[in-house]
Amino acid sequence: MIVAIDAASSDLSLALATPDGVSIGDEAWTSPQRQSAELLPRLLGLLARHESGVRDVSALAIGTGPGSFTGLRISMALAKGLAHALRCPLYGFPSLAAWLDAEPDAMAAVARAGAREAYLLTRGSAAPLVVELQELGVRLGGVRVVAPAELIEGSGLDGAARPRGAAAMAPATAARLAAADPGDDLATLEPIYLRAPRGVAVEAEGRVTWL
Repeated sequence: MIVAIDAASSDLSLALATPDGVSIGDEAWTSPQRQSAELLPRLLGLLARHESGVRDVSALAIGTGPGSFTGLRISMALAKGLAHALRCPLYGFPSLAAWLDAEPDAMAAVARAGAREAYLLTRGSAAPLVVELQELGVRLGGVRVVAPAELIEGSGLDGAARPRGAAAMAPATAARLAAADPGDDLATLEPIYLRAPRGVAVEAEGRVTWL
């Protein structure tokens, strides 16, 4: 069984699929400050509802961001821990791209990037941009968008679809399994942060890992 996890925003999602990509079930919910307390119990509950357990997991997919520092660290640690314990492959997927894959009609995906900025990925773009929150309504007026609840209110994004990245990662993982992809290296896979954590004014020279 494939397990997919995305916690790049305050809207989290989980999905289960067979090794050939057939959806078994998924769940999405909003948790602004309780990712660490809710993510694993929700996963265990989803598995139990489908008469499965962690020992039935054969591959994992994880959303790599960009987005919430806390959510990304917690979800990455959970995915790596399960992959290591179960000795199964782990595949990382950019979260905003997965959000768009799950919503074919959406033309852009948005995640919070600090108090006054947002990550914006438009369909067809290679990488997200960092933009001012106050610009979102102007940039995306009339455009179908995927955005977490924390950004919908007050940003001119009324009617936006909520993120369900895990639902798109599960079948994508099946495709990588079919192509004999061995998975990402647990030692080097890390979130896409794009910026230093809050309180870090200047990054040190060379490669810095925030995980």
